[in-house]
Amino acid sequence: MTILDTRLAAAPAASLAGRYAALRNRTERLAAPLSPEDQTIQSMPDASPTKWHRAHMTWFFETFLLLPYQPGYRRFREEFGFLFNSYYEAAGPRHARPKRGMLTRPSAAEVGAYRAHVDAAMDRLLRDPPAEALPLIELGLQHEQQHQELLLTDILHALSQNPLLPAYDADWRDPAASPGLARLIPGPEGVQQIGSGGESFAFDNETPRHKVWLDPYRIADRLVTNGEWLEFIADGGYRSPMLWMSEGWAACQAEDWQSPLHWHRREGAWFQYGLAGLQPLDPDAPVRHISWYEAEAFARWAERRLPTEAEWEAASGLPGFRDAEGIGWQWTGSAYRPYPGFRPWEGAVGEYNGKFMINQMILRGGSMATPPGHSRATYRNFFPPTARWQFTGLRLAADAA
Repeated sequence: MTILDTRLAAAPAASLAGRYAALRNRTERLAAPLSPEDQTIQSMPDASPTKWHRAHMTWFFETFLLLPYQPGYRRFREEFGFLFNSYYEAAGPRHARPKRGMLTRPSAAEVGAYRAHVDAAMDRLLRDPPAEALPLIELGLQHEQQHQELLLTDILHALSQNPLLPAYDADWRDPAASPGLARLIPGPEGVQQIGSGGESFAFDNETPRHKVWLDPYRIADRLVTNGEWLEFIADGGYRSPMLWMSEGWAACQAEDWQSPLHWHRREGAWFQYGLAGLQPLDPDAPVRHISWYEAEAFARWAERRLPTEAEWEAASGLPGFRDAEGIGWQWTGSAYRPYPGFRPWEGAVGEYNGKFMINQMILRGGSMATPPGHSRATYRNFFPPTARWQFTGLRLAADAA
């Protein structure tokens, strides 16, 4: 956690407008260490340039709040409605996602002017917001926080392509790891309830709250570490097809995976590239930047398994359950599918989660890049099983028998 995050977490917003301003300012502070050139690059189709993130978050407030609820509001530039729409079919056509890095114009400075224009209009709207706009305002704030995390993970991947391995922020400090050996603790069993019950904000994919049956199981009290992953490597984990799902082994071979993403071996020693640049690998720190396929292969090697998302959520509040959030997202053995009785939100924002409920795996918890206050036990993050550029790790589980 950076000093910036600590200050923001400790300073409650005096009003909705104050909370909006604090979150929007945080985005700009996250982008501040980056040059205009840094903000333009796109290292792969799954990642987006920093400049695009800044503009897209602004497009969201402009499109879904200012245009319908602020009489007389006009778009900052009409073309931005096309350039910075992400995947909302109901909101119109959009620039191709893999080509976002080709947008050298508008400049980073003009994107800043766009943000200032929308922020001024939002300040006026938030002085007396219509009641029907409040859910969209909250969704917009949560959306901004999601893209703050993506801003960090995407720029880390982009800078990692530079042979110089420059630091995003040389003063960045990773969170401290939980010390001690891992132990398996009994998880809640029998009839349990998971999902959001509506007590506070939740995305639609976290609802409805429902009952699940959990057979007896045990779950690790902490995350798998780099040191344990080194044992997996030394024992031929990346060379043993029997540990892997077929598609995972094919990806491992095609991509030449030999270690987690951002690991480097130099003169016989392991290093890890992170937001502070290249650092000696800390064997006690939780492993990160691994795919679901790697996590599942490790679990087989360790004669354990990945917890289901229901097991993870039910156990997350237990005494001794460490590193639930703030370090790394944790792969589960659950596919991303709708809960029983799921209904997406109405309108264009209904495209937010539901249409991605295929070919993805669930992660739980939160990472060092997740904004303060954004994590919760019911949060359902999801990525394809090959994804490695996020701060993704794992904890192990086992059947009680």
